[in-house]
Amino acid sequence: MNLCRKAAVLCHPVTMRSKYSQYYNQSLIYSYYAYAKNMTTQELAKRIENKKQLTTLNIVIVVLCTIIILENLLVLIAVCRNKKFHSAMFFFIGNLAFSDLLAGSAYIANIFLSGSRTFDLKPVQWFIREGTAFIALAASVFSLLAIAIERYIAITKVKVYGSTKTCRMFLLIGACWVTSILLGGLPIIGWNCINDLPECSAVLPLYSKKYILFVVTIFSLILLSIVILYVRIYLIVRSSHQEATNSPAYALLKTVTIVLGVFIMCWLPAFTILLLDSSCRIQFCPILSKADIFFGFATLNSALNPVIYTLRSKDMRKEFLRVLCCWGVLQSGRPADRCLVPLKSSSSLEHCTNKHEHQTTPIMQDCTTCV
Repeated sequence: MNLCRKAAVLCHPVTMRSKYSQYYNQSLIYSYYAYAKNMTTQELAKRIENKKQLTTLNIVIVVLCTIIILENLLVLIAVCRNKKFHSAMFFFIGNLAFSDLLAGSAYIANIFLSGSRTFDLKPVQWFIREGTAFIALAASVFSLLAIAIERYIAITKVKVYGSTKTCRMFLLIGACWVTSILLGGLPIIGWNCINDLPECSAVLPLYSKKYILFVVTIFSLILLSIVILYVRIYLIVRSSHQEATNSPAYALLKTVTIVLGVFIMCWLPAFTILLLDSSCRIQFCPILSKADIFFGFATLNSALNPVIYTLRSKDMRKEFLRVLCCWGVLQSGRPADRCLVPLKSSSSLEHCTNKHEHQTTPIMQDCTTCV
């Protein structure tokens, strides 16, 4: 009852209105934040006054997101402009880069619409702001799963990318985005806590705690699925090479360790915060007020994905340099003929992808960068 008195504006018949009619009630966000943060309206007003300027953390995150956008844009340009990269594996890498680019863009928009600007938003705008970030970050995570699935199929099946390779590839990419949009759009569709204050999240005050728990469960299952797939890949490759010191097996293990280690390192703190949020009020879990730090750290995963999945390709590194070199040449006004010179050598990733497209036996040959 004490919390309800602190958000007294909510304790009257207005809560009996239709949930969707509240989507344009601008005062609702202010009231729900006061309730979720366990503050009086005066305390919240003072906090808003202190958050009119970007904090040091916000500036750092904006710089990080700018780097995320630029490096993933570089990946997309490299994949689009070089026909050597017009293969299934590189299209999956391009999809991952696009989702990470959107994640960086969405997080920048989120920061500039946060703080005192949050209370200028209508609930429907708030849902779009948070939902876009959820969609972009979910697409990045689902892209990681899609790459793991593609690698598993490529290493265990025969003729995976024969005549139906385009269909298979786009079905997987399409499923990634449809699922991400559905997951991020559930709150605006109706799975939120409007008219149900006890179910409100402390970190995202218009989101339902049950929805937060659902998201954490989905991401945890994705993590578990990636672990299982990569362990299976490693066991298959290991069983096909009897020598314990075989370099492809150890190279594969190294890649798997990097992928899983970075994923867990970046996302586990955010998962923990969301899990606490679904079961704990802010007065009992003060760490929830620092949630922005953990979400910012999770965004770091989008900056590291291009490093993990593309810089292991020699050709991709060369193409990055060519793109940057061409930009410099064009800026200086010199002829850009050399920018169009095709690559002379294939990386092991490209070689491995093309080598086995028409394979008649399972792919267990020596490929050190097939993951």
